Amino acid sequence: MTTNEPSRTQWLGRWGFVLAATGSAVGLGNIWKFPYMTGEYGGGAFVLVYLACILCVGVPIMMTEIALGRRGRGSPIDAIRRVVTESGRSSGWSLLGWMAMLCGFMILSFYVVVAGWSFAYLWKMVSGGLAGSSVDDMAAIFGANNANPFTLGAWSTLVTVATMVIVGKGVQQGIERSVGWMMPGMVVMLLVMIIYGMFSGGFGQAVNFLFAFNASSLSSEGMLAAMGHAFFTLSLASGAILTYGSYLPRRASIGRTTLTVAIADTLVALMAGLAIFPVIFANGMEPNSGPGLIFMSLPLAFQAMPLGTLFGILFFIMLSMAALTSSISMVEATVSWLADNKGVSRKAAAWGTGIVLWVISTLAMLSFNVGADWTLAGKHFFDWLDYLTSRLMMPLGGLGMALLAGFVLKSQAVKDELNLPAGIYALWLFMVRYVSPLAILVIFVDALGLVAVDFGAHWLWLVLILLVLTLAGELVSPRLRRSLQTSD
Repeated sequence: MTTNEPSRTQWLGRWGFVLAATGSAVGLGNIWKFPYMTGEYGGGAFVLVYLACILCVGVPIMMTEIALGRRGRGSPIDAIRRVVTESGRSSGWSLLGWMAMLCGFMILSFYVVVAGWSFAYLWKMVSGGLAGSSVDDMAAIFGANNANPFTLGAWSTLVTVATMVIVGKGVQQGIERSVGWMMPGMVVMLLVMIIYGMFSGGFGQAVNFLFAFNASSLSSEGMLAAMGHAFFTLSLASGAILTYGSYLPRRASIGRTTLTVAIADTLVALMAGLAIFPVIFANGMEPNSGPGLIFMSLPLAFQAMPLGTLFGILFFIMLSMAALTSSISMVEATVSWLADNKGVSRKAAAWGTGIVLWVISTLAMLSFNVGADWTLAGKHFFDWLDYLTSRLMMPLGGLGMALLAGFVLKSQAVKDELNLPAGIYALWLFMVRYVSPLAILVIFVDALGLVAVDFGAHWLWLVLILLVLTLAGELVSPRLRRSLQTSD
């Protein structure tokens, strides 16, 4: 452990961390995006590539963030500063912590607007405000919801207030207690919808859509989509996992805990697909993308099915809980830093953060109505927040975390924290030094649009070539090879 390790609140148990981290990972993207991408890019073939990316990119980086957080016992800024000081390295590396904390706050600034849609539609489902006979009618309802800044702002404010109330109560009484019932509740509602889907008449089509193995449809674009989603779905490089890791008890195994979170996140995403698509197919609809599925096609399908209002309410409760558990995690890094460094209570830190968040999120909300014409380089404020975080800050942050743990810190410090068997540790170190950074660079370059290459059916050859080049680089560098086997 680091010298003079600070006293810090910890999760009551390992499952507190697992539920909180899974809640952070399971958001609106899991409920819609992962199932849709699975069907779009080859079903079972895409799932296999996605799982490989989770293991090769997501899990190593997540283990790194948890290890850094637990060893540094602080916010991303404080934790990284402590671990680099312990290794005698430059405190400049704490800039990674600043970027992670800022990234999480910026994501939340536009995420509360999207989360507000979930709460708004829950109310519409309860009050009967989703009456429409066509997708165009539902599109008009969705447009009207966004066109009114007072209505949209009210729902965004509700999400902000709910998030700060929970975070302000602390790690155990607020976050751990809340996710302790929200995450199991979400899974129960998914199971109820899956069971209904089995008798809806569209379950077979949904299973085929999600899992039919079609390798020929998996292009390089699909591989990049799998890598990108594996990286972003685990809430990496946004300060959430590193901060949650700082509350992890020392007796908990980082390796087993990380795998549990990764498996739970993937299972929830697959369950969401099995809950949503039977309803879509049973009502003769084609699955489409984005808000069109959740906020237009799906409400129309609920109207046509028996007990549709009940299942619609269950679905939007589930969607709202998924949004809320993610928003809680994204603000925790900022609240933790303020409480640790500015001499304020946790509750004051939460509400102070909430006021700033409300102001910035209001600007993002206005992008859909009165600020629709306020653009810079063709992007609204909402779009810029999304672009800067997902395409620049998260990939760069993940790359920095990998390089920090793999090359900068004393290997003995990280090795002690991970407490892995020698062979597993060597594998983790190889992944975090070479495989994960290479994959992140590929995602980063693709996200910036600097390359436009489609390897088509030859994607497997691309993977093999990259692997051979990586291994060759390792073999020609005896110093780096020896560092995998010995400690500093």
